[in-house]
Amino acid sequence: MPLSHAPLGHHVAYPSEYDASLLFPIPRAENRAGLGLSELPPLAGQPLPFRGVDIWTAYELSWLDAKGKPRVAMASFAIPADSPFIIESKSFKLYLNSFNQTRLPNAHALRERLQQDLSKAAGATIAMDFMLPQHFSGQAIGELAGFNLDKQDIEIDRYQPAPELLACLPGDEVEETLVSQLLKSNCPVTGQPDWGSVQIRYRGRPIDRAALLKYIVSFRQHTEFHEHCVERMFCDLMRACQPSELTVYARYTRRGGLDINPWRSNRQDAPPANLRTARQ
Repeated sequence: MPLSHAPLGHHVAYPSEYDASLLFPIPRAENRAGLGLSELPPLAGQPLPFRGVDIWTAYELSWLDAKGKPRVAMASFAIPADSPFIIESKSFKLYLNSFNQTRLPNAHALRERLQQDLSKAAGATIAMDFMLPQHFSGQAIGELAGFNLDKQDIEIDRYQPAPELLACLPGDEVEETLVSQLLKSNCPVTGQPDWGSVQIRYRGRPIDRAALLKYIVSFRQHTEFHEHCVERMFCDLMRACQPSELTVYARYTRRGGLDINPWRSNRQDAPPANLRTARQ
């Protein structure tokens, strides 16, 4: 169905009983068609130039036990980047809230149902981590590691994605990690702001740091889903500087009890741990 049929941007009643049909898949191919992925070197044995995962964290998860007593938990979900679909975020939120008045025998039953329904909606098997209240105190808060670009005193006047701003400097190959907390884009349906931090790790010619910060800020008026913004950054950086290794990872501030944290890389590293930032 077209995106206009998604619950995002529409007034909808919150469900009172479990309903897996609330999940609204969106094909990844529609956005990727405009990124020119075929122009970039694919990973060995894969059609895409990157591997990756979308890490979702659900902070508002509740259900009723067999006696009708409310239970609460948090959960994280890892949707692989090669799945055919993303899941529209408001539909995800409505789906999770449909468990609020649903009786289940135990937390294991909830976990099984979540993994089954979300894997079906994404078109691929997702991984998940389930956190009960006795484990809440172990949830750490930190920031993305790397050199912070934001202290640079530069003039910026571009607020739509401008890959032509990107530049590389002469010099020997370097390996470094750069971060910024100034990422902002907008929801393509509601226009609401999406605030985030981004980490860029690469090996290759030195990237002009002032140019990179200007490029990151250029997303400020851009309307695109989180996952698509990160893939656009990856593709633009690959074209502009042709690094031999590149990872782009963004952590977005939660909305409606969900945060979305896309990670794209042509390295063989394992996906990052789900470390929440202070703004999340």
